[in-house]
Amino acid sequence: MKKLLIIFSLIIVLQTNSLAANLSQALLEAYTNNAELNAERENINVSKKNLDISKSEFLPTITLKGSKSSEDTSKLTNQDGTGATVTDVNPETRSVKIEQKIFQGFGGVADYEKNKIGLVLADAKLLQTEQKILLKAVEAFSGLIFAKEKFSINKRNVNLSERQVETDRIRLDRGQVSVADLAQSESSLAGSQAKFIQAKNNVITAKLNYENIIGPIQDSSDLNKDINLNLKIPLTLENAIQLSKINNPDLIIAKLEYEQSERDVQIAQSD
Repeated sequence: MKKLLIIFSLIIVLQTNSLAANLSQALLEAYTNNAELNAERENINVSKKNLDISKSEFLPTITLKGSKSSEDTSKLTNQDGTGATVTDVNPETRSVKIEQKIFQGFGGVADYEKNKIGLVLADAKLLQTEQKILLKAVEAFSGLIFAKEKFSINKRNVNLSERQVETDRIRLDRGQVSVADLAQSESSLAGSQAKFIQAKNNVITAKLNYENIIGPIQDSSDLNKDINLNLKIPLTLENAIQLSKINNPDLIIAKLEYEQSERDVQIAQSD
């Protein structure tokens, strides 16, 4: 799917030492540094190596052999005890052997084709992981902003409730309200404080989730709530369905795994 619409059209210039401040930068940072994504990229290298191994089964092998020895003749003597004049011996042998494996059935061909499919499959799984991580990044970014906003609202509610309790205590002393009215205000304050504590915990959780998916953040207040992404999305449901049939990673992976299963059958039949 053109790498997920060129990774949400990330047309950004991002300094390497800056932290994500808006959604586009957060997506780019997650795409570059996320550990799960990097692990999936490494799987592509493994698939390439497996393909090279399968390919090597059809290539000739070259073996180089060599040996060298030497014999010191300075200590050799004749029968009468005199020194023997013999030239030192330094024999040396070399050999080169080239072997070409004969065709051993279609199992090797099927294994090679399976690994070729495996390379495409690894690429499809990388795309699948990219989409999953980018979606998580959007959720983490918006989740942290939402948690901060909710924290601010609950903090204001606590302040209002505290002032209301103080006002009702003064009014109670003046006989303007009853004890029940004050108790109701105090109950509202307790509820506001409980929600404030929960909102504070939610900010901590949201920040940890953000850093786990996207990367470190110093001050969550720096996050820009304005979203300006120029995305090209399908205009009709029919277009969306057609694009999904062609580009959906889950469908692509299922088809490739089916093709690999067919190669497994061919390998088993050739044994």
